Amino acid sequence: MKTRTETDYIGSLEIPEDAYYGVQSLRAKNNFVMTGRTLDPVFIESLTQIKKAAAVTNRAAGRLAPEKADAIVRACDEILAGKFRDQFIVDPVQGGAGTSANMNANEVIANRAAELLGGRKGDYSAVHPNDDVNMAQSTNDVIPTAGKLTVLRLLLPAAAALGRLAEALAAKADEFDDVLKMGRTQLQDAVPIRLGQEFAAYAGVVRRDAARLGRVQDEMRAVSLGGTAVGTSLNASPFYVEHITENLRKATGLELRRAEDLVDATQNLDGFTAVSGALKCCAVDLSKIANDLRLLSSGPRTGIMEISLPAVQNGSSIMPGKVNPVIPEVVSQAAFDIAGNDLTITMAAEAGQLELNAFEPVLFYRLFESIRCLRGAVSAFAERCVAGIKANRGVCRRHLQESVGTVTALCPYIGYVRSARLARESLRSGVPVMELAAREGVLSGQKLRAVLNPAAMTGASRARRRGGSCGAGKPEADGPDGRLKKAAE
Repeated sequence: MKTRTETDYIGSLEIPEDAYYGVQSLRAKNNFVMTGRTLDPVFIESLTQIKKAAAVTNRAAGRLAPEKADAIVRACDEILAGKFRDQFIVDPVQGGAGTSANMNANEVIANRAAELLGGRKGDYSAVHPNDDVNMAQSTNDVIPTAGKLTVLRLLLPAAAALGRLAEALAAKADEFDDVLKMGRTQLQDAVPIRLGQEFAAYAGVVRRDAARLGRVQDEMRAVSLGGTAVGTSLNASPFYVEHITENLRKATGLELRRAEDLVDATQNLDGFTAVSGALKCCAVDLSKIANDLRLLSSGPRTGIMEISLPAVQNGSSIMPGKVNPVIPEVVSQAAFDIAGNDLTITMAAEAGQLELNAFEPVLFYRLFESIRCLRGAVSAFAERCVAGIKANRGVCRRHLQESVGTVTALCPYIGYVRSARLARESLRSGVPVMELAAREGVLSGQKLRAVLNPAAMTGASRARRRGGSCGAGKPEADGPDGRLKKAAE
């Protein structure tokens, strides 16, 4: 392999002759063998857009020669078009607050810009990675800005996936609005509820999660570019400081603004912990829903089995015919991963000292992973699970019939103690509460039917709240099955 020699402050190093990266990138590759991965492709795009906007701004400021600026812009455009991605060789988890990632971008862009000007790779007299590509910048404002751009880009499809999941759950809420069943608290029989109400609650929390992710995005729009090393704008022209955010906004199409206090923005990473916290909250909510669906679909013969999940693959290598709730299971595992990432992100944000946090690389690595993981889990949940859920109406009716939870509705009329006695007797004898209450004459027949009507216990239907009729059907006004109706007559 033919090589070229490049020299930095540490010494000399042999670089592959055709490589667009340089000595600092290769040192980082050799020093940081952490994850076996390279920089996130969206992060590479974000870095490149920053370098492009910086070149445009420095040219307008009269600091960067037009021919150099034009060559840098052309090199950036080629990277943004998908070229030279294999030249970004550094591990995403690295020491030095992201300097290696920043220099990897600077070297690739400088070498390609030099080629465009008729030079050769490794000869930085035409375009220098530090003096030209990194002009008016520091790792300390470039890397956090690139992180924010990446988070914004990754959150948009994740939030869209959450919206689709909320819609899928809301559709099931409408479909199941007439399905009466027993609610459960602490895994014990509680009082009647409609299956549609359970799914409406799932849709509601997912919508809140989507809104929460929307709110934390605003913090990502405040960028520190122009602050340079510690937020004081050293080596950046006033023109650059004034116009770099505007030019970056034009380059990215994102609604960005300059941070109010560049020193504060350089020191602190609280915006990223807020994003991670919102992701963790969403993941916890999704896992709770997934656990509910696993419980409600347990069986098919010896579990609750009030719903059926779509079968997406064989469930066992030894037990024929077994089908497992694999999508809810993977959703919960995604939640575990995101919660673990949140701890790493929290500790990385806390570990900053004085004017800089040196631990941004691992924070970004885990944060990007969390967003991608959430998006994948949510998409699979909506498309491969929720959309195909079926209600087992007969099972719901049977469970409602066999439960004594309806006795709670009698408390305002006959008191807690007498109601508890009826429940205990129903459990002992197997005689429904309605029948026992009718025998004892606790209320008139008509009044008793009204009070112990399970449908009435669940509140207004979704259709009635909307002022229309329920397309899924009318709740069974006479109770979960004929035995309840007969007992009241």
